[in-house]
Amino acid sequence: MIGLLWLIPAIPFASAVLLLLLGGRLSRRAAAVAGVGSIGLSALASILVAVGFLNATPASHAYTQVLWTWIDVAGFRPQIAFYLDALSLVMILVVTFVGFLIHIYAAEFMAQDEAFSRYFGYMNLFVASMITLLLANNLLLLMLGWEGVGLCSFLLVGFWYREPANGAAARKAFIVTRIGDTAMLVGLYLLFTRLGTLQIQDLMQRALEQWRPGSAYAVAAALLLLGGAVGKSAQLPLQVWLPDAMAGPTPTSALLHAATMVTAGVYLIARTHVLFSLAPSAQTAVGIVGAATLLLAGFSALTQHDIKRVLAYSTMSQIGYMFLALGVGAWQAAMFHFMTHAFFKALLFLGAGVVINALDDEHSMFRMGGLRKELPVAFWTFLIAGCSLAGLPLITAGFFSKDLIIWNAWSAPQGHPGFWIAGMAGAFLTSLYTFRLIFRVFFGPLGLPVTKRPGYAMTVPLLVLAFLSVVGGYLKGPFLGFMNSALPPTIGAHAGGLTEVSSQAVAAILFFVGLYFAYLFHLRKRSLADVLVANSAGRAFEQWWFVGWGFDWIYDKAFVQPFVWISQVNKSDFVDSFYTGVARLADLSYRGLSATETGRVRWYAAVMAGGAVVFLAVVLFL
Repeated sequence: MIGLLWLIPAIPFASAVLLLLLGGRLSRRAAAVAGVGSIGLSALASILVAVGFLNATPASHAYTQVLWTWIDVAGFRPQIAFYLDALSLVMILVVTFVGFLIHIYAAEFMAQDEAFSRYFGYMNLFVASMITLLLANNLLLLMLGWEGVGLCSFLLVGFWYREPANGAAARKAFIVTRIGDTAMLVGLYLLFTRLGTLQIQDLMQRALEQWRPGSAYAVAAALLLLGGAVGKSAQLPLQVWLPDAMAGPTPTSALLHAATMVTAGVYLIARTHVLFSLAPSAQTAVGIVGAATLLLAGFSALTQHDIKRVLAYSTMSQIGYMFLALGVGAWQAAMFHFMTHAFFKALLFLGAGVVINALDDEHSMFRMGGLRKELPVAFWTFLIAGCSLAGLPLITAGFFSKDLIIWNAWSAPQGHPGFWIAGMAGAFLTSLYTFRLIFRVFFGPLGLPVTKRPGYAMTVPLLVLAFLSVVGGYLKGPFLGFMNSALPPTIGAHAGGLTEVSSQAVAAILFFVGLYFAYLFHLRKRSLADVLVANSAGRAFEQWWFVGWGFDWIYDKAFVQPFVWISQVNKSDFVDSFYTGVARLADLSYRGLSATETGRVRWYAAVMAGGAVVFLAVVLFL
């Protein structure tokens, strides 16, 4: 069964081609069957491959399937080949299964959209590109999948392109992530020129053999790969595209945030962990980026009005936790949080989609309220997902994965009390903004009336994901044990009087403190929230956090406006001036020489005689 590995990306690729080329000729039912069914078949193939891998695990704990040689030039022979180990297996299972649930939901959510087939074509290409990225056995093939998810994010964020704001958001996502991709391409060039291969496992082995820890080449390569990771995973300083990406349809947001593009950077760093282990300064930079992002995004989430933008900043913050784990060497904890995050974040976005759909496309949480009785399934599943996100102790999946990261931020070999404090502060902020959202949307007086209720296609995925958002945390032991074959185990280097249980206790207290303040300010006495921003300082902080700490303004002033000014000054293009000058010189020469064409033979003879005299003089005297 493990030989079916190639089918996992091939099926969604084939359906994407079918839907994009023939979608206009297919009925909505046929398009839904092709779009949803193909991802279901891919998920089934993933399960069969997983069973085959677990029943007959190769001695190397990895399986490679070579399909063909992609390029063969002067010893450079990258292949179309897939590499399956514990890391890639877990990720493809999550991507295909969660992606399948999102596709089921989307079949109802997008049922009335005029571009129904095109939408599923883009979504299936998105999933196929992500699977290619995850299974690639070389960095060139990984880059193909990497750019594929970037293209699909552009197509899906700007799916409703008739709205100028949607097109602007799509362009912003594409351009900002290109900055990171450029750094990553330079990193691949450095790795190939110095180590002679892009095959990932050979690359890691040669890096260990040829580069000592702290090597300048290792540090440079790791930082360049980190540049690509922060772009795709929306981490500082390239995080500005993600909140605007909420312009896309809600199922796209769920797929983008839960299972595909924003987790690509986490996977890249985990897959090349050997390189980062050889570059301690670069690995520390990963942790610093994660800690800073989880805090900045948490504060911004506290001020948002749009229900999807709250969740967008939440994603930035939770990916920040994963980067924090990678930065301290807690590789397995990062991937465990990836899995649990996929469950509860997909559920949060799909639940938000039910609310938005029910309120006739209303996004402002301050115009909602009292929906727990109007939309009971959405409320209870959203509550479960919110508790998992915030880390309800001992019950929800998010508690087990996030608290494992926080503990490792203290105890891991690269851990530091500063990282632990950042993780704890993030836990408090997460609880505060999560229950702010829940209390505003589902409690209090009824806001806008419900005009539409979800059907089974939108309800069943919510129930399945709610179940996984609870039980997923209890897989901690088997998950970490399974990952030992692909990622180094985290060995506690120092505790300093703190135990994992006491760390969890502190996190649990912060969860309830955040819950209490959210209850106080956003349910029991909502006027207190207005008091906080009644003075100039409060308003300034709220506005600053609301606009994402002003990064868009900074980038506009530092890069966009100077570029526009240079473009206006140079609108005639100084490079063209040289070629324009050559053309004008030729024109002047033509006009000067044409003036000598008088038709007077005596002048022609005189010029010829004069020329002969000059020529002879030059020969004789020079």
